Amino acid sequence: MESTFKEMNNGAASVLDMDGKTAVHGGVEDVYGEDHATEDQCVTPWTISVASGYSLLRDPHHNKGLAFTVKERDAHYLRGLLPPTVVSQDLQVKKMMHNLRQYQVPLQRYVAMMDLQERNERLFYKLLVDNVEELLPVVYTPTVGEACQKYGSIFRRPQGLYISLREKGKILEVLKNWPEKRIQVIVVTDGERILGLGDLGCQGMGIPVGKLSLYTALGGLRPSSCLPITIDVGTNNEQLLNDEFYIGLRQRRATGQEYKELLQEFMSAVKQNYGEKVLVQFEDFANHNAFELLARYRTSHLVFNDDIQGTASVVLAGVVAALKLVGGTLAEHTFLFLGAGEAGTGIAELIALEMSKQTKAPLQEIRKKMWLVDSKGLIVSSRKESLQEFKKAWAHEHEPVKTLLDAVKAIKPTVLIGTSGVGQTFTKEVVEAMASFNEKPVIFALSNPTSQSECTAEEAYTWSKGRAIYASGSPFDPVEYEGKVFVPGQSNNAYIFPGFGLGLIMSGAIRVHDDMLLAASEALAAQVTEENFAKGMIFPPFSKIRKISAYIAANVAAKAYELGLASQLPRPDNLVKYAESCMYSPNYRSFR
Repeated sequence: MESTFKEMNNGAASVLDMDGKTAVHGGVEDVYGEDHATEDQCVTPWTISVASGYSLLRDPHHNKGLAFTVKERDAHYLRGLLPPTVVSQDLQVKKMMHNLRQYQVPLQRYVAMMDLQERNERLFYKLLVDNVEELLPVVYTPTVGEACQKYGSIFRRPQGLYISLREKGKILEVLKNWPEKRIQVIVVTDGERILGLGDLGCQGMGIPVGKLSLYTALGGLRPSSCLPITIDVGTNNEQLLNDEFYIGLRQRRATGQEYKELLQEFMSAVKQNYGEKVLVQFEDFANHNAFELLARYRTSHLVFNDDIQGTASVVLAGVVAALKLVGGTLAEHTFLFLGAGEAGTGIAELIALEMSKQTKAPLQEIRKKMWLVDSKGLIVSSRKESLQEFKKAWAHEHEPVKTLLDAVKAIKPTVLIGTSGVGQTFTKEVVEAMASFNEKPVIFALSNPTSQSECTAEEAYTWSKGRAIYASGSPFDPVEYEGKVFVPGQSNNAYIFPGFGLGLIMSGAIRVHDDMLLAASEALAAQVTEENFAKGMIFPPFSKIRKISAYIAANVAAKAYELGLASQLPRPDNLVKYAESCMYSPNYRSFR
């Protein structure tokens, strides 16, 4: 790579001619020499040729706006194209935050952030990294849910690849249309189950775009190595089909063989175009497809389902941390889930795996500590014949129970976890019942967005008389109860998936193993300090997310090497430092 970099300095090579050597930093080939240069060294703003003048100001990868120095303005024909003042990136961040705070409507902030990403990529990520706690709810849940619902109305420029049924037989050609060729992470959705909002069809693209923004901001993956994809097979949402601004196929969803063939072609094309080590993250697929896709491709591709595995990993970390406040081991607790879909069964399975690992007891026996309630009531053995396949492992011997309140009273769980996607289901009676037989009831209301949360933080603390250990999927403000301030935890997948993905990529992992998810959970739980516990927090503050992601990445990579699934050899001596060195920096670079 050094020889290539020297050639670039001499102006002797085109970007298109460069050899395919692997670079360490960010795990992606450093064709522009940015990672070989320290931040005080100059880099060349390559596109197909050196970007200059008006085209440079329109290139989001290199545009710095008023931060171009006088010397850069001379060298790149920018004189007169910008006002004469020169400002720092920090001042630009300050100005953007001031402007964003003027908007009263969260969706306006979302649109402003997406516009910035299209205009000045590094400033977008600098803004997000420096103000992560304030802006995370803007670029992701809960605001991204509303953005997806109105995506057709706010659509301005495409931000990813759209693969529809019309592209059947041509998916490889479509992938080749994407300008970046060295892709390491793909987040893909078919839009059938967006958060707790249901089928949003093609407008689900907001989810892959948002997730990959967080991969870069929180996990340090290079933006050019990330690819958001929506697979459009139609929608069953009548409101969207009748919406004149809808941007997707106007037909009912394709199912069965037609759907399977399209996904098979997509997965084959991804592997053919990007190789064995590209991470494909399935996002917001409906239950019946999510489990099947993960089972079908986990042995042949590097795949990860954030709804099943990511949610499970972050919740397990929260539960492990909560035990330090509640006491006891995992095996001494009983779990009741409201919701038996991807998230509910995924969390139950990962907690059972960790419990089995700790106690050496068979997984089948451990599962009896987990009880699930779906729309028809408690999942019990007498219902087994009518259950979907992924629910059958959780059908235990018990008399039928119809309601959540009756299930709480019958099972007497120490931990109550909501993944139902239905708001206000943890009623006052349910929380009071939990508090009646637990000194510190653990209550996780995980459904997104905020409107779908099973109960609010204030309700949980008030109804339990300040004794609940509470976490939610979407953010809630701190709550004061009887003179004490409680800081609710946010069980946000953003704690896990950016660091998890970085760990897979920096180790060159070729498959995802369940032990890697356990390693990620353990790393996250270890980041909660005594100071956090004193405030009732069971997750660390998001302000330290990059440091947390580095520790998670190191733990995941270590497990990949231990399992023989890593291909990046030799193994670095200090994986945490190596992870930090791989992270993309959003600070501006000087141009020669």
